[in-house]
Amino acid sequence: MTQFPRGFFWGSATSSYQIEGAAFEDGRGLSIWDMMCRKPGKVYEGHTGAVACDHYHRFPDDVSLMKQIGLQAYRFSIAWPRVLPHGTGEVNPVGLDFYDRLVDELLAAGITPWATLYHWDLPLELYYRGGWLNQFSPEWFAEYTELMGKRLGDRVKHWMTLNEPACTISLGLETGVHAPGDQLAFPETVRAAFYLMKAHGRAVQALRATVPEAKIGLAQVSASFFPASNSPQDIEAARQMTFSAADGSFWQNAFWLEPMLLGHFPQDWLENHARTLEGLNLDDLKIIQQPLDFLGINIYHSRMVQAGLNGPEIVEFMPGCPRTMYKWPVTPESLYWNPRFIWERYGLPIVITENGLSNQDWVSMDGKVHDPQRIDSTRRYLIQLRRAAREGVNLLGYFHWSLMDNFEWGEGYSQRFGMVYVDFQTQERIPKDSARWYSKVIATHGAHLDRQV
Repeated sequence: MTQFPRGFFWGSATSSYQIEGAAFEDGRGLSIWDMMCRKPGKVYEGHTGAVACDHYHRFPDDVSLMKQIGLQAYRFSIAWPRVLPHGTGEVNPVGLDFYDRLVDELLAAGITPWATLYHWDLPLELYYRGGWLNQFSPEWFAEYTELMGKRLGDRVKHWMTLNEPACTISLGLETGVHAPGDQLAFPETVRAAFYLMKAHGRAVQALRATVPEAKIGLAQVSASFFPASNSPQDIEAARQMTFSAADGSFWQNAFWLEPMLLGHFPQDWLENHARTLEGLNLDDLKIIQQPLDFLGINIYHSRMVQAGLNGPEIVEFMPGCPRTMYKWPVTPESLYWNPRFIWERYGLPIVITENGLSNQDWVSMDGKVHDPQRIDSTRRYLIQLRRAAREGVNLLGYFHWSLMDNFEWGEGYSQRFGMVYVDFQTQERIPKDSARWYSKVIATHGAHLDRQV
C-alpha cells in the first residue's frame, strides 16, 4: 500500500532564540525577546534564552544528532539581530559566519537546510523605532532578506519568510503574552499586521532577485477544525469555520492567506472591520500577494465542528480527553482535514512545518528518556497525514517540532517538545525513544507507522 509520495521528506525544526543562546556574544544585537525576558512575571520563573541549548557553540554535535536520527531536512531560523545588530545598516560578519558554518555542516551531513527569516526575534532597536507599526518596517525586512539571500542563497534553496504571523500580532501586540508584550488597540494591531504582510511580500521579492531558483513559502499557524461526523453537512461546517474571518481574530486563516495568496481581504472580515484599514495604502496588496512555491502549516490541534440550525457549531470535547502538557487536546484528525481544506482552497503544495507535543519527560534510572506518549501521538497524526496524501493532497514533507527541548517562550523551560532531551544545567543531549522511533519511520518512508508501538 502506498505510504507517502515519492520525494516526500522527513525533517525536524527549531528556531534561533529558542536554541542558540550566545545572546550577548560575538556582536549580536538585542532582540525583543531579550527585553521580554527581563520583564518581571512575563516568562516562567524568570527563564531566558541567553544560553538556551547553547546551539551557537554546539551546532556540529547537534547536526551529528540530526544525521544519527536520519533527518533529510532541517528547518532553522536566522536571528535577525545576530546578522544586523541594529536591524539595518551595519552587518555583523561573525553572525553571518555562524550561519555559513551551520549550513555547510548540514550539507556535509546530507541534510537539506530550510531557512526561516523571521521567528519572532525582532531587533530591539527596530522595536524602539516602532517595530511592525512603522510603515518602513517592510523595507527593513527586505534589506535583511537581501543580505541573507546573497550570503546563503548559493546553498540554501528553501526559504520561509515568516513563522506564524498570527502569533507575532495576537500574542505579541494584542494580548502581550509574547514579546514585545504590548496590548494595542485593534486598529493598531491591524496596521501592524498589514505591514507584516507587506514585509512578507517584499521578502519574497528580495529572494526572487537574489536566489532565482529558490522555493519560497511561509509557515502559517493554522486555525483548524474537523467535522464531528462524516456527514456532508458537518464537513461543510468545518470547512466554513476553517476560512471564516468575520470575528476579526488574527488566528483565522483567511485573514492572512487571502491577502497573501489572492490579493484581497476576506469579504466577511471587510464587512465588519474595513474601517481599520483607513490610512493604509491598499495598493500594497499588489506587493503582499506574491507567487509562492509552497505553504507551510504549523498545526498541533483542532476543534470539533458540527452543522447547527444557525450555522457551524463548536462541539466541546468530553472531560478527560487526551491532552498534552500544554493542555492542548490530542486531535490527530488535524493532519487530515486541515491540509485537505487548505489544499482545496488555495492549490499550493503543503509542508507541515511544525507538529509535535509537549510532554513530561525526564531521565529514567536506566539513563534513557522514555516518551511513549510522543511516539503514540506522532504516529496517530502521521497516519492521518498519510490519509490526506493518499486522497490527493499535495504534501511535500513533514517537520517534527522540535528537534530538541528548548526555551518555550513564556513557558521558559517548563515545556519539553524535543525528540532529544536537553539537560539545561550540563547541556547533555540524550535522544529520547521518540528519536529512535522517528528514525525507523524515516528509514521506511512511513511504513513503520503500521507497526504497533
